Amino acid sequence: MLVNSWYAKLLAVRRVTQDNKGKKTAGIDGIKSVCPTDRVKLTQNLKIDGLSKPTRRVWIPKPGKNEMRPLGIPTMQGRAKQTLLKQALEPEWEAIFEPNSYGFRPGRSCHDAIRAIFDSIKYKPKYVLDADIAKCFDKIDHEALIKKLNTFPSFTRQIRAWLKSGVIDFSQWAERKGYSMTEEGTPQGGVISPLLANIALHGMETAIREKYP
Repeated sequence: MLVNSWYAKLLAVRRVTQDNKGKKTAGIDGIKSVCPTDRVKLTQNLKIDGLSKPTRRVWIPKPGKNEMRPLGIPTMQGRAKQTLLKQALEPEWEAIFEPNSYGFRPGRSCHDAIRAIFDSIKYKPKYVLDADIAKCFDKIDHEALIKKLNTFPSFTRQIRAWLKSGVIDFSQWAERKGYSMTEEGTPQGGVISPLLANIALHGMETAIREKYP
């Protein structure tokens, strides 16, 4: 019902064309500024149709390091579709996500994580497991993620299309210039990517508690 709602589509278009900080960064469609008339047209044509165009890869410096990290920038229509589908999927997953997950969660921040740590250690010493998941976004298994999503066939087709749409990169940091297929991972820079990453990581807290009671 939500992905077919006219008002949900309006909200999705507003978020990617007016509210989002990255609204002036163009994908392969070259669109980075959308006038009111075009916003209405985008809303009218917005639907979960299982189609996706490749993302444009840009490279940005890692904070405090001399390394560069890739961002995948979808087309403006792709961003609106991702926002629309995220609006439908996020409430379902927010209801079941583990209590001590704070990254990319609506209504949660670093301050909430700090408070949770303080409350956990203030009465007695605790062990801390510090684990860095190397290239988390880049290494997500597509089939495992889709199986875990276990959602409507139309949603599955659309998400698979996004995951498999490939990237176009002509920058000096590109391993292979031009179009490349994407066999794993979800693009950093995609609207729905943080939610998909959280879904992929869901269950980790339970697994750690079972392993180290």
